[in-house]
Amino acid sequence: MKTTLVVTLALASVALLGAHRAMAQDEHADLGCKLSFSLSGWSAVISSAEGKGVVTCKNGTSIPVLISAKGAGLTAGRSQVDHGTGTFTHVRTIDDVLGHYAQGEAHAGALKSGTAQLLTKGTVSLALEGTGRGIDLGVDVGEFTLKPAK
Repeated sequence: MKTTLVVTLALASVALLGAHRAMAQDEHADLGCKLSFSLSGWSAVISSAEGKGVVTCKNGTSIPVLISAKGAGLTAGRSQVDHGTGTFTHVRTIDDVLGHYAQGEAHAGALKSGTAQLLTKGTVSLALEGTGRGIDLGVDVGEFTLKPAK
């Protein structure tokens, strides 16, 4: 009986240690990645924008990216964003930032304008901010894509 109690306590200790390590790893799972970018595009019912940027993470990794945004809706105009920024959440490896994000946007601007958007791709989210210039007005939905620059 004493041996069973000792074995049970030992197994419980190992299980608790494993759970503690798993929680500690999960807390450090977010790499703290940021995106700096520039983007320019047009819209007339269909919208299209292209640009480039760099994703940099707190662990020192970085990757240059190409950006494309495609959508459709009630929209018209032309715009450009310079010095845009983005913050990723729930990133475990830098490759998690690559891919297609769902996008929805309402925008209006003349000459100087600003934008803020929250995009999602599975568990990864990307909050974008930027200021730019151009003339645009509308509401659209679409896709925002990040792929590695060659």
